[in-house]
Amino acid sequence: MIHMRAFSPIEEARLAILTQKSVSYTLVHITATGFQKSILDATDPMREYFLENNIHNYEQQKQGTANKVQVKSKILTNKEEVHTVTSFYRPETKKGDPRLWVYDVKKYCFPDDILALTYFEDCLYVLNITQSDIIADLDSPIANPIKELICEIEEKSTSVANELLAKFQIFANEWIKIDVEADTGIGRTIERLLGIPMNSTNEPDYKGIELKSARPKTTRTTLFSKTPDWTISACKSSQDILAKCGYITAEGRLSYRNTLVCNIPNSQGLFLYLNGIEDYLEIKQKQVQIDYDIAVWRLKTLHDTLKKKHAETFWISTNTRKQHGYTEFQISKITHSRKPIITQFDYMLEQRKISVDLLLGREKHGDTYAFKLKKGGVPLLFPEPRIYTISR
Repeated sequence: MIHMRAFSPIEEARLAILTQKSVSYTLVHITATGFQKSILDATDPMREYFLENNIHNYEQQKQGTANKVQVKSKILTNKEEVHTVTSFYRPETKKGDPRLWVYDVKKYCFPDDILALTYFEDCLYVLNITQSDIIADLDSPIANPIKELICEIEEKSTSVANELLAKFQIFANEWIKIDVEADTGIGRTIERLLGIPMNSTNEPDYKGIELKSARPKTTRTTLFSKTPDWTISACKSSQDILAKCGYITAEGRLSYRNTLVCNIPNSQGLFLYLNGIEDYLEIKQKQVQIDYDIAVWRLKTLHDTLKKKHAETFWISTNTRKQHGYTEFQISKITHSRKPIITQFDYMLEQRKISVDLLLGREKHGDTYAFKLKKGGVPLLFPEPRIYTISR
């Protein structure tokens, strides 16, 4: 694992501005050796960024210069836009460790500089956050390549959010009768009002934006649901878990309905355990002094699900009241988040701010493994969420 040097306060401020302006990026540290040889190591975060944005997949790339892949690129300063290419390749030597190089970049950087790479409109843009005063470029009344790119990215990324926010403003200060008296009643009613079909998958609800509604007394909100990986689990199905840990309900059904948190067994002895060696989240059962394995998720699978489901989310806060025997709700505010901090997910599991509800043996709704976020957890899991008040 290659570690990047610590950022200076100025670099941190410039990166914060990129994040604030909805610019997604991966970072490149220009080492002295890399600068001299015109070769950069493609680190894990870089490879993940390239893969997520459909730029390049090193796993599918064969070794050797004949298999080199080039992507259209531009190096930006506040004065010019340099057309170039970025080369992705795996050398024949050693294990073919992933490499890259931005042609002509040496003219626009020094050893130990940090570059931000961002992909937009089929082009990989290169910004030198060490040398370029991005904040001043954005504040400048004079048009410049860096300002134009960032403003264009921000405008495109916020257009859907603004469109959706305008739809919510139509219902500002209104009391709305819920369609069905159930825990999901408010969410289902909001989806109907917005013309969104019911969504039980891990795909976001509205043009890439996930919607999550909560009542005033809600203490936890579902992040996503994910079945364990049975191929690496001791139990090979939900039925196996029921047979081992379930109980008979008053209706005579074999069921299991309880919450699991890290390291503290629940009333049936089940708890979550973060296995940092194998990068697993495990369900275990404590019986007397022995912990038995039950089921397992790969942490990478959970991370990928979180990133996909909550790339952008509207967390909808509501007020409720009883009116003539039925429930009405009023939308009070919306917390708008983007791009979860994946490293925080594991920490919040460990701190029991994220828990898992096992709802097994249900006749109508099927088996569910719901990952839930404790109230107040959004600012911990998502960087700089924005809050909109819904009022007229």
